[in-house]
Amino acid sequence: EAQLVESGGGSVEAGGALRLSCTASGFSFDDFDMGWYRQGPRNECELVSSITRVGHLYYAESVKGRFTISQDDAKTTRYLQMNNLKPEDTNVYYCATFAVNLHVACDALSPMVTGLGGYWGQGTQVTVSS
Repeated sequence: EAQLVESGGGSVEAGGALRLSCTASGFSFDDFDMGWYRQGPRNECELVSSITRVGHLYYAESVKGRFTISQDDAKTTRYLQMNNLKPEDTNVYYCATFAVNLHVACDALSPMVTGLGGYWGQGTQVTVSS
């Protein structure tokens, strides 16, 4: 079964760092844009960072200079390096083969993505204490 598998969440103190991983199983990232999402304060699924098939990078203003998206040489795993974490970064982070802000909740966006033939990860919890 083709799927996205996430790992790397956890609990850290403010100022700490975590690296999230998203591994494509049964398909290639080469065929998709890819994004990292979290639930925003107005209940929208916020696109935190993304990388397109042609390598264009995007970062939300709230994470610029702190988060970095990258991939391994085999292009099977993509990472979100999160540095200088803040309590407001506490959230569940999802990876997906999608890279658009649609201003809907993550629970609504997930079936939209899979309905279009894409993939949505299981989510990983990031908790940042002050």
